[in-house]
Amino acid sequence: MPQIIPIKDLKNTSEISELCHKSEEPIYITKNGYGDLVIMSMDIYEQTMKQLNFYRELELSEKQIKEGKTKDARESLASMRERYAL
Repeated sequence: MPQIIPIKDLKNTSEISELCHKSEEPIYITKNGYGDLVIMSMDIYEQTMKQLNFYRELELSEKQIKEGKTKDARESLASMRERYAL
Protein backbone atom coordinates (compact mmCIF):
# COMPACT_ATOMS: atom_id res chain seq x y z
CA MET A 1 0.00 0.00 0.00
CA PRO A 2 1.52 3.35 -0.97
CA GLN A 3 2.53 5.75 1.76
CA ILE A 4 1.20 9.27 1.46
CA ILE A 5 2.35 12.15 3.66
CA PRO A 6 1.69 15.90 3.65
CA ILE A 7 4.47 18.24 2.54
CA LYS A 8 4.67 19.82 6.01
CA ASP A 9 6.04 16.50 7.33
CA LEU A 10 9.18 16.95 5.21
CA LYS A 11 10.57 19.03 8.08
CA ASN A 12 11.33 15.75 9.85
CA THR A 13 14.13 14.81 7.48
CA SER A 14 15.57 11.98 9.57
CA GLU A 15 12.17 10.33 9.91
CA ILE A 16 11.45 10.76 6.20
CA SER A 17 14.83 9.26 5.32
CA GLU A 18 14.17 6.28 7.56
CA LEU A 19 10.72 5.86 6.06
CA CYS A 20 12.17 5.89 2.54
CA HIS A 21 14.76 3.27 3.43
CA LYS A 22 12.23 1.01 5.17
CA SER A 23 9.73 1.24 2.33
CA GLU A 24 10.58 -0.53 -0.88
CA GLU A 25 8.38 1.79 -2.89
CA PRO A 26 8.05 5.53 -3.45
CA ILE A 27 6.55 7.85 -0.82
CA TYR A 28 3.93 10.24 -2.18
CA ILE A 29 3.92 13.83 -0.90
CA THR A 30 0.75 15.91 -1.00
CA LYS A 31 0.35 19.68 -0.99
CA ASN A 32 -3.05 21.16 -0.16
CA GLY A 33 -4.53 17.66 -0.46
CA TYR A 34 -3.19 17.00 -3.97
CA GLY A 35 -0.26 14.92 -5.19
CA ASP A 36 2.86 17.06 -5.54
CA LEU A 37 6.08 15.04 -5.15
CA VAL A 38 7.41 11.51 -4.97
CA ILE A 39 10.50 10.54 -2.96
CA MET A 40 12.37 7.26 -2.57
CA SER A 41 15.68 5.88 -1.40
CA MET A 42 18.64 5.92 -3.78
CA ASP A 43 18.68 2.11 -3.87
CA ILE A 44 15.05 1.90 -4.95
CA TYR A 45 15.61 4.71 -7.47
CA GLU A 46 18.60 2.92 -9.02
CA GLN A 47 16.71 -0.39 -9.17
CA THR A 48 13.78 1.36 -10.83
CA MET A 49 16.03 3.04 -13.41
CA LYS A 50 17.75 -0.27 -14.24
CA GLN A 51 14.38 -1.91 -14.69
CA LEU A 52 13.13 0.94 -16.87
CA ASN A 53 16.25 0.78 -19.06
CA PHE A 54 15.84 -2.99 -19.39
CA TYR A 55 12.25 -2.56 -20.57
CA ARG A 56 13.33 0.15 -23.04
CA GLU A 57 15.94 -2.22 -24.47
CA LEU A 58 13.32 -4.96 -24.80
CA GLU A 59 10.93 -2.57 -26.56
CA LEU A 60 13.68 -1.53 -28.96
CA SER A 61 14.56 -5.17 -29.62
CA GLU A 62 10.96 -6.05 -30.41
CA LYS A 63 10.74 -3.09 -32.79
CA GLN A 64 13.95 -4.16 -34.54
CA ILE A 65 12.64 -7.72 -34.90
CA LYS A 66 9.43 -6.44 -36.52
CA GLU A 67 11.51 -4.32 -38.91
CA GLY A 68 13.73 -7.29 -39.79
CA LYS A 69 16.78 -5.64 -38.25
CA THR A 70 18.31 -8.72 -36.65
CA LYS A 71 21.82 -10.13 -36.52
CA ASP A 72 23.56 -13.34 -35.64
CA ALA A 73 23.23 -14.28 -31.94
CA ARG A 74 26.98 -14.88 -31.53
CA GLU A 75 27.78 -11.42 -32.91
CA SER A 76 25.14 -9.85 -30.70
CA LEU A 77 26.40 -11.58 -27.54
CA ALA A 78 29.98 -10.60 -28.32
CA SER A 79 28.87 -7.00 -28.80
CA MET A 80 26.98 -7.03 -25.50
CA ARG A 81 29.93 -8.51 -23.65
CA GLU A 82 32.15 -5.81 -25.04
CA ARG A 83 29.61 -3.05 -24.36
CA TYR A 84 28.83 -4.09 -20.79
CA ALA A 85 32.25 -5.58 -19.97
CA LEU A 86 30.77 -8.97 -19.08
